[in-house]
Amino acid sequence: MRFYRLLQIRAEALLAAGSHVIILGDLNTAHRPIDHWDAVNLECFQEDPGRKWMDHLLSNLGCQAGSHTGPFIDSYRCFHPKQKGAFTCWSTVSGARHLNYGSRLDYVLGDRTLVMDTFQASFLLPEVMGSDHCPVGAVLSVSSVPAKQCPPLCTRFLPEFAGTQLKILRFLVRLEQDPVFRQSALQLSNQTPVQMRQNKARVRSTRSRPSQAGSSRGQKNLMSYFQPSSSRPRASSNLELPSLGTLMTPKTSEEDVMANVVEGRAKASEAKDEKEVRTSFWKSLLGGPLPMPLCGGHREPCVMRTVKKPGPNLGRHFYMCARPQGPPTDPSSRCSFFLWSRPS
Repeated sequence: MRFYRLLQIRAEALLAAGSHVIILGDLNTAHRPIDHWDAVNLECFQEDPGRKWMDHLLSNLGCQAGSHTGPFIDSYRCFHPKQKGAFTCWSTVSGARHLNYGSRLDYVLGDRTLVMDTFQASFLLPEVMGSDHCPVGAVLSVSSVPAKQCPPLCTRFLPEFAGTQLKILRFLVRLEQDPVFRQSALQLSNQTPVQMRQNKARVRSTRSRPSQAGSSRGQKNLMSYFQPSSSRPRASSNLELPSLGTLMTPKTSEEDVMANVVEGRAKASEAKDEKEVRTSFWKSLLGGPLPMPLCGGHREPCVMRTVKKPGPNLGRHFYMCARPQGPPTDPSSRCSFFLWSRPS
């Protein structure tokens, strides 16, 4: 509500200065019952503070004489006053967009004179995906006229859009120095060159010296890593090579070959049987995931959800119908099935 009041103050100030004003974007409030899919079941729908604020801001084109008329007009309702199902926002968690189970939260508002004189159309684009909201727009019959100067709140005047690189000093803040730190810094600045040399010599004398063993070794030469190691056995020049006859394997008979094939198949069959036994054992031990229960309305597998609302049931799992959310009267929409999951 503080944002709404600030927005209205700014828009009315621009109107008072002689400018035309368009308020475009997500206002996060469904103004009329026709703009909400379930306004009938919502308690005190018209008493919502956001809707009361929009009543004060907007003009009703069909209002009776003597009723309040605001300075702005909802351009979509100006061109489509009785269009039902004209929604711009849907719940992505419940898949409500599939059945157009949403509300109209995005508007193109204009001042009365601008809408009546220059607006030619106002539209929604629910077929454009990519967000839980869809784009909205309007068509105006206007011509571009160059302004003498940019408005004071124009984006080009913001530092991040000025076209120049920001200096790092803009992100640094000068801090007040601690009194003890300031006194020690003052003492250091008042030291003579002789005292500073003595302090440096004292610091060097307190540093640990490297051990003699480490200094005697010295740094290895790079070529030492490519020399042959003395620990490796050298090949003897008197090593005799095996004769060609010893390298040749004797021929095996056909019976030996068949015996080897049969023995190999028997071992493979035994290994396969052992693997199947182990697999069946672990399946009987672990059991695997339980099958999803069937919902009561459609007899279809449910989906598991987790409670994220703070309270005693936070983190608990439950089952519900897997179909997208929709009007209760639509048989193709989600049914009211609900079942708590048993703790594992």
